[in-house]
Amino acid sequence: MNNPVAGSRVLPENYASATLVGRIFDPADAGPTVVTVRGDLLVDVSRIEPTVSMLLEREDLPELLANAASERTWGLSEVLDATLGQDYSRPHLLAPVDLQVIKAAGVTFVHSMLERVIEERAAGDSQRAEGIRAQLDAVIGSAIGSVRPGTQEAAAVKDVLLREGLWSQYLEVGIGPDPEIFTKAPVLSAVGTGAAIGVLARSTWNNPEPELALAVTSTGRAVGAMLANDVNLRDFEGRSALLLTEAKDNNASCALGPFIRIFDDSFSLQSARTLDIELQVHGATDGFEMTGTSSMSAISRDLLDLVGHAWGPHHQYPDGFVLLTGTLFAPTQDRGEAGAGFTHHEGDTVVISTPALGSLINTVTTSEAAPDWVFGISALMRNLAGRGLLSTGAELRA
Repeated sequence: MNNPVAGSRVLPENYASATLVGRIFDPADAGPTVVTVRGDLLVDVSRIEPTVSMLLEREDLPELLANAASERTWGLSEVLDATLGQDYSRPHLLAPVDLQVIKAAGVTFVHSMLERVIEERAAGDSQRAEGIRAQLDAVIGSAIGSVRPGTQEAAAVKDVLLREGLWSQYLEVGIGPDPEIFTKAPVLSAVGTGAAIGVLARSTWNNPEPELALAVTSTGRAVGAMLANDVNLRDFEGRSALLLTEAKDNNASCALGPFIRIFDDSFSLQSARTLDIELQVHGATDGFEMTGTSSMSAISRDLLDLVGHAWGPHHQYPDGFVLLTGTLFAPTQDRGEAGAGFTHHEGDTVVISTPALGSLINTVTTSEAAPDWVFGISALMRNLAGRGLLSTGAELRA
């Protein structure tokens, strides 16, 4: 395939053998189309199912996508060019999910758990973080990294921290029996690779969160994985956990993509458990560079345990859900003033990548300046109905 260099970065390393599902926006349709990757082409599969959420319910998905008719296609290179160039007058990639609820698990890695404790004790003030970090290290050290949540050993660690006056709500969900599961973003609000991501203009301490996200069906079955950026405002959440929604859910504050890689013979849930997810931040205004890694092998709870806390007799999702599974990475590298840590600057390029899933590439702006989110559920239903797609899936299954 004659991909441009920038475009080839988006795709998984072995994309030719991967089962990939995505969405594109073609201005000719004035709405999204469900696609799969086949060689150099994106193939329209919306006549099988008009939404990704419906498509993922099909148990024969890998075989179905491999044999889907290719009556309507787009050149993969051209779509990637338009996507990364933010040329929205041409067909371009969207976030690869639609009607699924976007959920997230927090505090699932020890290092990021301790950073949440620091945020809380610093009350959102980045200047106080370094001293609190040293205090926690002196009391806890590295031993907490081997503690399994919900065990007697975890309860013993809790007792020590209580005596030291260091217990926190973040430690409760990090090593206690129940994880933090919250709604990250509304249905259809996520942005895809190439798009701008947003932080509130009045936030002074914020960061990217490179994560693995699972695509889960209405029956609680994890069927695929993608990359995610759980954009976070550390100053807001640090001031109060009751500000979690304002810290997490803003315009363009959730990025997903570039595609959902469906679990099959070449990539399984076990494969996802062993991924190393890389982060790169490139500052457009100050030349700042930051790198980091989030290793899924270091997660405190198994991926299916997290799914079980989100879905079950206590909570159902008729259109399925996406579950961001947390991150090991919490940046402490100073950007500017010593001891102030990292925060985004407008124009930053954020690249989250792993060979098996490709790259999620976004540029940072404010949530206020990012494109307004205007295409919601009503708009989607009207668009699909106008294109004659809403009854197609039911007719094919009949």
